[in-house]
Amino acid sequence: MALLIILITCLMVILATSQPCQTPDDFVAVTSPGHIMIGGLFAIHEKMLSSEDHPRRPQIQKCVGFEVSAFLQTLAMIHSIEMINNSTLLSGVKLGYEIYDTCTEVTAAMAATLRFLSKFNCSRETVEFQCDYSSYMPRVKAVIGAGYSEITMAVSRMLNLQLIPQVSYESTAEILSDKIRFPSFLRTVPSDFYQTKAMAHLIQKSGWNWIGIITTDDDYGRLALNTFAIQAAANNVCIAFKEVLPAFLSDNTIEVRINQTLEKIIAEAQVNVIVVFLRRFHVFNLFNKAIERNINKIWIASDNWSTATKIITIPNVKKLGKVVGFTFRRGNISSFHTFLQTLHTHPNDNNKPLHEYAVLFSACEHVKDSDLSRCIYNYSQGTLTYRVNKAVKRNFFMRNDFLWHFTEPGLIHSIQLAVFALGYAIRDLCQARDCQNPNAFQPWELLDVLKNITFTDGGTSFHFDAHGDLNIGYDVVLWKEINGHMTITKMAEYDLQNDVFIITNQETKNEFRTLKQTLSKCSKECSPGEMKKTTRSQHICCYECVSCPENHYSNQTDMDHCILCNNETHWAPVRSATCLEKEVEYLNWNDSLALLLVALSLLGIIFVLAIGIIFTRNLNTPVVKSSGGLLVCYVILLCHFLNFASTGFFIGEPQDFTCKTRQTLFGVTFTLCVSCILMKSLKILLAFSFDPNLQNFLKCLYKPIPIIFTCTGIQVVICTLWLIFAAPTVEENVSLPRVIILECEEGSILAFGTMLGYIAILAFICFIFAFKGRKLPENYNEAKFITFGMLIYFIAWITFIPVYATTFGKYLPAVEIIVILISNYGILCCTFFPKCYVILCKQETNTKSAFLELIYSYSSHSAGNLAMSHTSLDSTNSNITMTHPSPSENTAAWQKSKDLQAQPVAQICRENVTKFSKTFPRKRISSI
Repeated sequence: MALLIILITCLMVILATSQPCQTPDDFVAVTSPGHIMIGGLFAIHEKMLSSEDHPRRPQIQKCVGFEVSAFLQTLAMIHSIEMINNSTLLSGVKLGYEIYDTCTEVTAAMAATLRFLSKFNCSRETVEFQCDYSSYMPRVKAVIGAGYSEITMAVSRMLNLQLIPQVSYESTAEILSDKIRFPSFLRTVPSDFYQTKAMAHLIQKSGWNWIGIITTDDDYGRLALNTFAIQAAANNVCIAFKEVLPAFLSDNTIEVRINQTLEKIIAEAQVNVIVVFLRRFHVFNLFNKAIERNINKIWIASDNWSTATKIITIPNVKKLGKVVGFTFRRGNISSFHTFLQTLHTHPNDNNKPLHEYAVLFSACEHVKDSDLSRCIYNYSQGTLTYRVNKAVKRNFFMRNDFLWHFTEPGLIHSIQLAVFALGYAIRDLCQARDCQNPNAFQPWELLDVLKNITFTDGGTSFHFDAHGDLNIGYDVVLWKEINGHMTITKMAEYDLQNDVFIITNQETKNEFRTLKQTLSKCSKECSPGEMKKTTRSQHICCYECVSCPENHYSNQTDMDHCILCNNETHWAPVRSATCLEKEVEYLNWNDSLALLLVALSLLGIIFVLAIGIIFTRNLNTPVVKSSGGLLVCYVILLCHFLNFASTGFFIGEPQDFTCKTRQTLFGVTFTLCVSCILMKSLKILLAFSFDPNLQNFLKCLYKPIPIIFTCTGIQVVICTLWLIFAAPTVEENVSLPRVIILECEEGSILAFGTMLGYIAILAFICFIFAFKGRKLPENYNEAKFITFGMLIYFIAWITFIPVYATTFGKYLPAVEIIVILISNYGILCCTFFPKCYVILCKQETNTKSAFLELIYSYSSHSAGNLAMSHTSLDSTNSNITMTHPSPSENTAAWQKSKDLQAQPVAQICRENVTKFSKTFPRKRISSI
């Protein structure tokens, strides 16, 4: 019995050998009459059978390789048209259809298109040439199809001649949106522009940047490759390799190219993600060979094969790795399921694919469901007739759920939308026309209505955009093994308008995290704090990681450039992932140097107070009197006190008040101090000068109070103008890399220099006067100490200029404090310490008698020297007289020298003591 069944099956296959197309009707796959005819193009077979490399006769070849999925697409169109015919949408008007098998070949599709273009009700079925096809009535009003973009483009160029509407359910090539080249083309699926954009976004979102791509060598593949390359570059994704396979299985080199592609995949070990824009039969062959080579990758599937059951059911397909695909948005296709279950009730006399499927199914009824598709494909490699006996027919309908298992929901829904769009457009045209008459309207009239139609399906409204596209979005699917079977699970939805993935559940989020664990990068990921460094010879995705330089940061992985911190407020160390806020610094009271300077200032204040006490307690002693009296000493000591105190304004957080006070306080008080010392130098020089000319000059110049007020007043004017026009202010110095220095900006360097320069001029005059009196009585001579004090001042401030100009940072005020302290200590020590030493340690010399004795000794010595000087002058004059016979020219000078020589030494001493007594008005000394 079993042998009999096998013999019957073999006989069916042998008898099924068909002859080539003899008449046009032999070429039609499915047909049904109606008032308005709709054409259909589906790739029910995957290739044409040819015994030669190149055809020698212009005849349509036989087709082999029955595709169950394409057969289901044909049934979907039939079902959708029947839904309209059975509804009230077109009352009294029936839609008919003529469906052709393109055999996945442009040639067959163009042959079918020629029949679509042939004149209606013409027995010869000819295509007439006309200059104006406005009144031409072709065989069909519209065409649904084709599936592959390569075929669709060829068909569309022919249909454009008569502007016959063409609505594709699967062709996604971006070029088809060009209404100049394809004016009559529309589609119910998005353009590849959005698919490639979504793919690049998914790849970038998953952290991959080093991928491969495989396409076909046709318009669809090349356009998809170019569009994806642009989108990938926009998302910083690099393509490691691009492999192109022959577009048709009839090409003898396809096996070689598949093997070469697999070798390339193996060679590129770092590429773990591959984008595949191929037809189903390409992917089927590619995956079978990849399983043999144990290739495990992540495959990004295009909408062309992402839900193909034929590929999902490949044995051991799970060994290939993960498959993430994009498919058209699903709709409600429950009615199609019912249609498949009742398929046996439909007439099938004019449905050749249904007959063929029944024969193939019966030939494979002995295999299990998982191998049924492969069995049908293997048996379909030869041509078949369409005969089936009753037993075969009964067995066929017992396993009709097999077709539902092969259904691709997104594609079936797209076909339904294409038919519904035509149905609604025809309804609008037929409202004012009798569409039971086939000549009621022309195809180009239907096209105008179709472009602007809005129709519904399942409560959702749809309409074509300006490019003729129906942008319904995508579903992102994942091939997942459940209970030992590979199934398609929905991961997310892709919103075309907002370029976002909509994830609805936690499980899907976990799937995305799992995908991200797979690395597909040319180079190791650069961590935060690093940036990518590429060379001209390298791909932009192949790089080295280098640390961000100082004041730059990167807070993300794989950043092309480090970001510059805001130098005014922030900084960053080398290899930093963030910017750090700069610390505000100034010479703080807690700083060790500041504490040292404060201690020195306090010590100076203590010295000032101690000296003031000592002088007060020894007020009537000659040393104190010789210092200018209590008032002058107190004024000078007060100035020293204020100078020491002014250093406190240089320490602590700068404020506008402290910035304005510190320089003016120091400038005015130090000027007052130097002015007082200047008067002291002038007074001492006047007291002990024996030069009559100098004495007269000094007597005229010596006006203590007016000079002190004048000298100090000039400095007050300088400081006042400074404060009015360019006052010092608080400034943030952001030039340092890590800190902000809060400092006082002097406002005007000219004013600052003028203030210091004026003090320097007074100090220099004081130095000159003091230097003149450096040989006065030793124990009471302030001149040489004043000279030394002025020298200290000059050295300190001359050193200050370059140091101040080259120093920056928070210790800049400390430089000026140190100079002030040095100047103040130098003058204080040189002016008052020798006197304190005499008062405290040499009290025997601090008496009136000792003081007068010293003055007498100095005056005697000075007078003797002066007399000797005049004697020498007389001798010189005598010589001059001997030399010159007439001495009348020098008579006045000679007489003055002679009178000075005749004065006794005692008289000279008495005059000096008198002069000294006048210098100290508290007690006038009248005689020695």
